[in-house]
Amino acid sequence: MIIAILVHVWGRGKNKRKAKKWMAVHAPLLDSEFALVGFADTPKRPDRDKIQGDSLLKASVKLSGDNLSPDYLKEKTAAEYQTYATGRQNVAFMDVKLQLIKRYSPATLVGEYIASFFFESFGAPTDRLEAVLYTFDGREKEFVPPPVPGSEEIDRKTPNTGSSSYDAFVFAVVNKMSMRRLRDERYDVSLASTKDNPKLPNWATVMSESAEVTETLLTKDLISAIEQAGEDLEYLIVTDQPIDKPASLDDTVPKKRIQLSLKLPASEFYEACLPLFQAVIRLPDHLVSAAHFRPEVIRKITATRDAEIKKLKKVSDEEAEEERRKASEKLKKEERDRKMKGMSAEEQRKFVEKEAERSRKKQEKKMTRKG
Repeated sequence: MIIAILVHVWGRGKNKRKAKKWMAVHAPLLDSEFALVGFADTPKRPDRDKIQGDSLLKASVKLSGDNLSPDYLKEKTAAEYQTYATGRQNVAFMDVKLQLIKRYSPATLVGEYIASFFFESFGAPTDRLEAVLYTFDGREKEFVPPPVPGSEEIDRKTPNTGSSSYDAFVFAVVNKMSMRRLRDERYDVSLASTKDNPKLPNWATVMSESAEVTETLLTKDLISAIEQAGEDLEYLIVTDQPIDKPASLDDTVPKKRIQLSLKLPASEFYEACLPLFQAVIRLPDHLVSAAHFRPEVIRKITATRDAEIKKLKKVSDEEAEEERRKASEKLKKEERDRKMKGMSAEEQRKFVEKEAERSRKKQEKKMTRKG
């Protein structure tokens, strides 16, 4: 019993230290890019400047898990930590989740390893970063939260000189070990074609709806960041489509976002992934400036979405027609019941006989038309 308690305490502490170390390494970058990081009400430093190159690595070693502000990171469970960032041009907000191994529960951990051995759908337990960045796409006025205090400083440094919209598409750089699972589990990437790209390492592949999209997004900086992150990268997805296949017309409304999944290195050398994390944060700027494609490319991409919308519209129309039919039948039944309520037994008998006769004649007419 004492050993179980000690393992539990050690496991929780280990996860907390790993999460705080990750946050300490990435806090300078997040502070330089967003007006508000974490869950504080106001920014920590309104005079922040964007960090470049080697200065990013130098800034990351100034903080440690011990001197990190508690506002930066939230412990949702002993195996999940979260942070949040907002207040940036072209970006509505970013959610970051650290999903860690359940070190505090050896029995659960062993069960997960066994399940991953026998079932392909269960991945082996690993420490993982999942980040989702939601872009404005020209809709700032529709859903932007109240202005964040301090965001004016960033806006003056990176003035918005035009619309933040860009064309809709699905594009992904995927670790080949994750490719099959993603195609099976995600509707959005299933729309894209898979093709190796000579610019990428041999462990990675591209899933894209167009060669022009691939050429536009695979910039020199992004390729370099992917190479530095190495095979810890599971996927980087730029998408406007839902993860699950649309079940209604509402589900087909584009929701543009960027998703990143990385395995966290056991060595806790998180600096190797900093360039990729930075590239993802700045990717919306590139999308706004460059992701505007030729009409024929857009027609090809749109055709896939329109086909799905037509299927859903047909189903929706059939369901609406069925609802109308049921409503009509209900009204007729209520009217029939109302009439019969005021009749005598003999009148009711005659009424039912007339109904049966009318029904028989209708059936005969149908049979005649078929013949």
